[in-house]
Amino acid sequence: MSDFSQSDVRNLLLRALEPEAFDLLRAAMQPVALPVKLEVIAPDVPSEAAYFLESGLASVVATNSDDESVEVGHVGYEGMAGSHVLLKVNQTPNRTFMQAEGHGISVPVSVLLSMAERVPSANDLLLRYAHCCDLQLAHSALANARYNMPERLARWLLMCHDRLRDKNLPLTHEFLSLMLGVRRAGVTNEIHILEGVHAIKATRGNIRILDRPKLEDIAGGSYGVPEHEYERLIGFPIRQA
Repeated sequence: MSDFSQSDVRNLLLRALEPEAFDLLRAAMQPVALPVKLEVIAPDVPSEAAYFLESGLASVVATNSDDESVEVGHVGYEGMAGSHVLLKVNQTPNRTFMQAEGHGISVPVSVLLSMAERVPSANDLLLRYAHCCDLQLAHSALANARYNMPERLARWLLMCHDRLRDKNLPLTHEFLSLMLGVRRAGVTNEIHILEGVHAIKATRGNIRILDRPKLEDIAGGSYGVPEHEYERLIGFPIRQA
């Protein structure tokens, strides 16, 4: 049996489980290093493990037949990579890979689903998390349709800050263009706008949050609903101060 203790893990989903459910997973838990660009969920390949992040940031990316890609979700210490398996879907066309290095805990899908069957309250919790993922996607669509680029960028930076829990966000222009669905050349102008109001400071491969309340003002209604829903349903706040 692994030596993981529920009181010591940083992943909020694992901490929110019933102790009985955590104990059913513990023997199969494996610590994993999650370097930048590691693909944790491959597209159209049956998933053998789910990954509960302890640190770092993973991106869920949708790609179509024209090879157009856009980020459709974030995963950090609040969640798990591979949430499609909770809906009894063993593979997904979406790809999940690490945008900021970290570490986590892997659990075989078979063990995770067996635990969910044995502990109904844990199954309910994990399905509530799947709902939170759907809501995050819905509000990304809302932001893309109804908000301008500075507001969308502010929203994504807030979401990254929530998950990385650090004012220094190791984000490249390539990642930001993927997040926003714009060309890299357009990202620089949007960053300059936020720098101009002293909300952030950008250097090569890093964005430092200088004034989070100002970012929240800029993001407006594009940010906040999924974060409040996560706290209501999972029981832990994800929104950073």
